[in-house]
Amino acid sequence: MLVARYEKPIFNTAYRMVQNFDDAADITQNAFIKAYEKIDTYNPSYKFFNWIYKIAVNETLNLINRRKRRREFEYDPPASVPSPEDDLELNEIGHYLHQALDAMSYDQRIVIVLKHLMLLPYSEIADILGIAEKTVKSRLFSARHVLRKKLLKRGYMR
Repeated sequence: MLVARYEKPIFNTAYRMVQNFDDAADITQNAFIKAYEKIDTYNPSYKFFNWIYKIAVNETLNLINRRKRRREFEYDPPASVPSPEDDLELNEIGHYLHQALDAMSYDQRIVIVLKHLMLLPYSEIADILGIAEKTVKSRLFSARHVLRKKLLKRGYMR
């Protein structure tokens, strides 16, 4: 029941962070395995979602760190490119957005993903990352600035 309820949001976040379907699936599976193994450490006074989400975020960070050590920073382009010009332009913007996110620090990228792609409130992001809400806002401000600069450099923002 818990897997059915939380698998999709955990997978989506992992996928947005690592941009690889298989890696995101592995992260999701590992998060649930670790949650099962450590269920005795769960404190029911907190939301279960935040607890397992934090496990998934840590699994994602572990994978990213392993990649950095191996220097595997490859973009996995979409399997098919839409033919209409508008779709092609959106795909190109998406590609540069993913590249910009990849070039950001983990701390900046995770707050962008959790806030703007997963649409989580500041309080939940703070709980998941184990930082103060004020820190979330500060990191988000900095991350938006960095992202904006990277997209401006490509000519995708004014």
